[in-house]
Amino acid sequence: MSRLTIVAVALFGALTCVPASAADTLDQIEKEGMERSAEGRDAQAAINKVSDKTRDLVEEYGSELKLVEGLETYVAMLQRQLDAQDREIVTLQGSIGEVAVIERQILPLMSRMIDTLEEFVELDVPFLLVERRQRIERLRELLERADVTVAEKCRRVFEAYQIETEYGRTIEAYKAKLALDSGSFDADFLRIGRTALLYQTVGGDRLGFWDGEAGAWRELDGVPYRRFIEKGLKVARQEIAPELISVPVMPGQGGAQ
Repeated sequence: MSRLTIVAVALFGALTCVPASAADTLDQIEKEGMERSAEGRDAQAAINKVSDKTRDLVEEYGSELKLVEGLETYVAMLQRQLDAQDREIVTLQGSIGEVAVIERQILPLMSRMIDTLEEFVELDVPFLLVERRQRIERLRELLERADVTVAEKCRRVFEAYQIETEYGRTIEAYKAKLALDSGSFDADFLRIGRTALLYQTVGGDRLGFWDGEAGAWRELDGVPYRRFIEKGLKVARQEIAPELISVPVMPGQGGAQ
């Protein structure tokens, strides 16, 4: 046997003679290494999880921050609107105070206007007296109502004045009772503006006109007057085409025939 062979045999014998406790120690070291490796993997997984959660929280924080910035901008806009509304409220309160002053002044004015209108109707040519007096009475009742605005009251008063103005430039035929002498008659009336007011009793027995100067009704005689009045009534009723007609214009109504 060579010398090299003898040395190898000796080493093999030495290794096979290692104690069992040393082998156990190596197994323990290997086991602990594997456990520490597993713990390292677990720790890295936990770190990765925390990192992912942190990143999510940062992104959520960024989103919430943008939301807060948007809300702050919205609140600032609302505040500007509220400031503008506060200024408008102050202006409206001032206007309401002025309206109250105007109402205190305009209601007595409208009352005087109605009084003036009533006086005018009583002094005017006596046509449609029942209708005109009722209109004035309704205005007085309207003026006392609390559920009607001042603007509506003004409109109605001005409307009444407008109606009276229109009477001066229109022609009209209507039926009404005529108190004449000691009796009352049904009559057809012909009003031509405020220039002439004539009547013809139903049946055509009596003709007449309002004498504004005397403030009384005067009778007319003669066939020509009857023809003029009948033609005027037809024109006013639109039974014939408009045309020039001749009617008696007496003193107090613009002159003479």
